Amino acid sequence: MSRNLYRAFLDLLPSTPLQIATVTAVNGDTAHLVLPGGGVLTARGVGSRSIGAEVFVRDGVIEGDAPAGLPLVQLEI
Repeated sequence: MSRNLYRAFLDLLPSTPLQIATVTAVNGDTAHLVLPGGGVLTARGVGSRSIGAEVFVRDGVIEGDAPAGLPLVQLEI
């Protein structure tokens, strides 16, 4: 049985996490977002979202609307 070592290596890497962020500015199809911990990022796929909207974002792309007012849980490892 042959095994692709590159694929096995990629399987060891963690997948990109799904994060919740708040839209702070909209410029065309890109948005500036603030993460709950204070981080800032830019993402594509704004659609009809406005400033203050809570969104799910992964790998620089807004994937959908997040429910407003979710409790923040931080785990320290």
